[in-house]
Amino acid sequence: MKNIVLFGPPGSGKGTQAGNLVKKFDFVHLSTGEMFRFNMREETELGVLAKEYIAKGELVPDEVTTKMLRAEVINNKTAKGLLFDGYPRTTEQAKDLDEILKQELNEEIDLCLALVVEDEILVQRLLKRGETSNRDDDQNEGIIRNRIAEYYKKTNEVSQHYRGQNKWVEINGEGEIDEITQSLIGEIEKL
Repeated sequence: MKNIVLFGPPGSGKGTQAGNLVKKFDFVHLSTGEMFRFNMREETELGVLAKEYIAKGELVPDEVTTKMLRAEVINNKTAKGLLFDGYPRTTEQAKDLDEILKQELNEEIDLCLALVVEDEILVQRLLKRGETSNRDDDQNEGIIRNRIAEYYKKTNEVSQHYRGQNKWVEINGEGEIDEITQSLIGEIEKL
């Protein structure tokens, strides 16, 4: 089993690339956003709890997110690989993920792939997406820049955690989609 974490700031093409990697390697895509939506829609115990925080405009605590993720890992014990997207976002979450994989699968994170794109390109991509997506957060340049800055602030500490384990690889996220996909595939195939 391969366990990969895919990182990328808003507008980096992470969603597109995650889809391409899932198709190529038959990985299970574990997206925290999808987990939240599923659990809230199905009104699971954790979904109801998450909805309470979100309704108050608060962030869902790590403990709730981590429990959802643990359940997904357990449900996918026979997968060829797991592609983590949106988790971990903090060093504490990275340590939790390490522990979950060790306890539940006797596995570890094999590789962290980080898409790197210049900020101005990210801003332009998101503004363009905002024209068609009706997402308010993709239509305001100030909000976009804040989201990008927040991503770097949080990801920097997580990157140090995985750099210390020699598992962090940066990939140029600019250029043709297929070229970026091939760079990501190349790194995974080295495992």
